[in-house]
Amino acid sequence: MKIQFLGAAREVTGSKHLITTDSGHTILLDCGMYQGKGMETDAANRDLGFDPAQLDCVVLSHAHIDHSGLIPYIVKMGFKGDIYCTPATRDLCALMLTDTAFIQEQDVRTYNKKIDKQNPHKEKGKKYKIEPLYTQQDVNKAMKHFVTYSYDRRFRLFDDVLLTFTNSGHMLGGAICSLEIYEKDERMSGVEADPKRWKRLTYTGDIGRKYCHILPPPQLFPQCDYLICESTYGDRLHDEAEVTEEQLLGVVEDTCVYRKGQLLIPSFSVGRTQEIVYVLNQLYNDGRLPHIPVYVDSPMSTNATQIFRMYPDDLSDEVRDTMQFDPDPFGFNTLRYITDIRESKALNHKDEPCIIISASGMLEAGRIKHHVANHISDPRCTILIVGYCEPTTLGARIQQPGLQWISIFGLDRKIKAQITKIEGFSGHGDYKEMIDYLTRSLSVDKVKRVFVVHGDENAAEAYKGHLHEAEFKNIEVPEKGETVEL
Repeated sequence: MKIQFLGAAREVTGSKHLITTDSGHTILLDCGMYQGKGMETDAANRDLGFDPAQLDCVVLSHAHIDHSGLIPYIVKMGFKGDIYCTPATRDLCALMLTDTAFIQEQDVRTYNKKIDKQNPHKEKGKKYKIEPLYTQQDVNKAMKHFVTYSYDRRFRLFDDVLLTFTNSGHMLGGAICSLEIYEKDERMSGVEADPKRWKRLTYTGDIGRKYCHILPPPQLFPQCDYLICESTYGDRLHDEAEVTEEQLLGVVEDTCVYRKGQLLIPSFSVGRTQEIVYVLNQLYNDGRLPHIPVYVDSPMSTNATQIFRMYPDDLSDEVRDTMQFDPDPFGFNTLRYITDIRESKALNHKDEPCIIISASGMLEAGRIKHHVANHISDPRCTILIVGYCEPTTLGARIQQPGLQWISIFGLDRKIKAQITKIEGFSGHGDYKEMIDYLTRSLSVDKVKRVFVVHGDENAAEAYKGHLHEAEFKNIEVPEKGETVEL
């Protein structure tokens, strides 16, 4: 069996890990899109490193675009196999991939218009215009390839490959993917035959928090021989959940009550937004939230929240307890979900204190980028970062200490708003949470090799050290394109 690390190797986005079994089956663990690197990102996304037509299947850990975003592209390029995931992941992918295609179509249309203006007399035969990686029509075709299985159900991909999904606690539908792979090309009548020939490989995808308001903690997964593990926060620790609640309330009061300004929260539409809304809902129920308008300005966040409401059994005990007296834990009287673009634009002209939660979380696109552009020079306002931002993104650059000016939409803008960060809302476990989870799930001495992925180089190397302290052995941080044989 071989594994080739095609993405998220010494970096955070673009998760793709290709398994080739001894019998010749090819299995892709995640099919993520690179994000946050401008035109370099487009080239990296088009260069897959494998032929989609030769791929047998995809095992998808969860719906975030850096793990699922190239699925329509590989279908467009000839992939004909099945995509295995949980039911909630399938529903969220239908929403998120369509949104990603729509954004691409818009961006390409804008770019090509600009190129047309710059090249009124095009050189004959020379191609100036670009095309999106995929369209909304491509997404519709890709969704026909999805096959769903619930958590903790062991099922067969091929005669020599079994798969089990375990709740990872990272996002709705997120799963730890535990593969059992027979080491020789032999057909057998049952999995009990010659058990020593089975190799157990676990891919964590992304690991959630020990405590999250809206999702259960990561569930224990089966013992493995080989582990591919994320390391997004491999060098960091989070604040406690109770501290995070109080921090959020403090920022709301400081911005909206004392400075009479507007609080802008860039937030991923799926997961992070629902968690923040839930916390605000709890503060509202407790009578602690100031009586100010709260806007979730994102069509996708609105639709994603509907999907969360469809899966109450996949939510935390806390949410289900809340639903005993509050039938909608993602809504309260002063909260409005905005989908209409005209209402979104109108928010830029409001002078009253309010909270605006909008995508994208890294400030790379979407409505929140316009809101930030319109408010960043207002000293009454606060821009609150609530999650990880890839180093090259606007969300990361805006946090640089002492920064006085920033370019948004090609215009330099004076930074007068407060820039604040609360890391406790992160959907990724910190290194202590991840180590605790792994050591509770596994007999460490039985794990033969560990591969650290999905973290920038510093985080991955730091996490390697923490794993070593926890007595894991043979820990590697693979390079992009590296192939290992097990």
